[in-house]
Amino acid sequence: MLRLARPSSLRVPLLTRSYAQAAPAQSQSQGKKGGLSPLAQAAAKEVSSKWKGTSATGGKTKNYIGGKFVESKAEKWLEVRDPSTQTVVTHVPETTASEFQDAINAASEAYKTWSKTSVMRRQRVMFELQHLIRQHAPDIAKSIVLEQGKTFADAQGDVGRGLQVVESATAITSTLMGDKLEVSSDMDTYSRRLPLGVTAAITPFNFPAMIVLWSAALATVTGNTLVVKPSERDPGATMIIAELCERAGMPPGVFNVVHGSADTVNRICDDPAIKAISFVGGDVAGKHIHDRATPLGKRVQANLGAKNHVVIMPDANKNLALNAVAGAAFGAAGQRCMALSVAIFVGAARDWIPDLIARAKDLKISGGFEEGTDLGPVISPQAKERIENLIQTVTDEGGIIHLDGRGCVVENYPEGNFVGPTVVECTTDMSAYKQEIFGPVLTVVHADTLDDAIAIINKNKYGNGASIFTNSGAAGRKFELEAEPGQIGLNVAVPVPLPMFNWSGNKGSFRGEHSFYGKTGISFYTQHKTTTALWPHEDATGQRASVNMPQVQ
Repeated sequence: MLRLARPSSLRVPLLTRSYAQAAPAQSQSQGKKGGLSPLAQAAAKEVSSKWKGTSATGGKTKNYIGGKFVESKAEKWLEVRDPSTQTVVTHVPETTASEFQDAINAASEAYKTWSKTSVMRRQRVMFELQHLIRQHAPDIAKSIVLEQGKTFADAQGDVGRGLQVVESATAITSTLMGDKLEVSSDMDTYSRRLPLGVTAAITPFNFPAMIVLWSAALATVTGNTLVVKPSERDPGATMIIAELCERAGMPPGVFNVVHGSADTVNRICDDPAIKAISFVGGDVAGKHIHDRATPLGKRVQANLGAKNHVVIMPDANKNLALNAVAGAAFGAAGQRCMALSVAIFVGAARDWIPDLIARAKDLKISGGFEEGTDLGPVISPQAKERIENLIQTVTDEGGIIHLDGRGCVVENYPEGNFVGPTVVECTTDMSAYKQEIFGPVLTVVHADTLDDAIAIINKNKYGNGASIFTNSGAAGRKFELEAEPGQIGLNVAVPVPLPMFNWSGNKGSFRGEHSFYGKTGISFYTQHKTTTALWPHEDATGQRASVNMPQVQ
């Protein structure tokens, strides 16, 4: 039995995925072992030598405005540090007001022609971009490992999931179709989807390729132009994507990148030229962006925090369930908005907890380029401190720490932001359950019945995703219908839909009218226009036929 206690008075510093907390680490420029590991050094040199907009060897990251990589004249620069060693890999500018305006002007000017470019021409750009991303995915992944700390395999998965959205965008000639009906003799009414204008994307540190590509594909293929503000913690992937967009045939100004933190975000919210903003990140930033931009008439889609649950029934396939839960809870060091953070063991399934802990203990923690690494560091020393403080609240509030990942020491990486896999047992009134930890911490909760488990999930304010592991079709169906989160997994630990479907987080996890990718993604970036036309057939005057095959440009 857990001992219940009132929430501890321990104050935990707020550090979410929001732009407001993205301050550079305050420590030496390189780790005690002399900087990057040999594998990371080789990757950093390769990335820096091949790509125009980014540096992984301590130089400066550029803005990308009007088809040109431009070094900022900013007075303030933010350090981006390798989370495994604290080595500075690049410096990111706090983009100036005039540079931001240059990007808006470039996007506005490009929209005049890009919006009128044929849908087949825009489709061809997507085909080219798809090919280029596939070809250069290893370089994008290397940049992610250096700046964000993911394992190389996980970083490749980041790129791969973004690539899927680009691939789905190549179907735009079908997905952008309108409707037409002859409503009266010689009178037609038809509707079509048109672009909005200049759009913006504010993207998080945890998926620096995938989420940028959501907007890079859908915003531009529908005829909009785009200004991206990537996370100031890991902008390198976005800069490589910018260069690939250029190579794919996007005209200057269609895709632009500006950097910075709060000031840049507020300019995006306030600028009248920007018609829509796509955001993924934490609660504080997401609510701020939504509440600041929507009164100005802008569309906003904002994916916020999450607390994803998994229900493990006693009749589940034990091996499948435990392997899937461990992977989904601790992969990417728990820094996924769809990571499993709560496991509800129903009835006798609680006897499996020791086996879950054993799987967590077997995971290898190291630098992202090291062979066989399962999870790397968290993004920053501040994030590590916050996670460890939340783990401490479990003991303070009467819970149990079954596996403690605090004080994790990794050979050859003494300065890394490492937190080991952690399994804690809590009740739903405790801080570790209520707060989004965003680290490799799995909270275990008990329930007597499936009804009790569903009630726990539905009481939570978030609604990103929830899963169940069971061999009962009836239990799976009941869970699917009654659990409130927008994305449901049946024997699937991370129920993220492929891009032909809609991302469907809800409740406190989403703000806006149109969610990401799928049909709703197309709806977010387009507006309807309906035309009624009368063309009396007796007015036809053509007298000569053409025998040439019509050409579409």
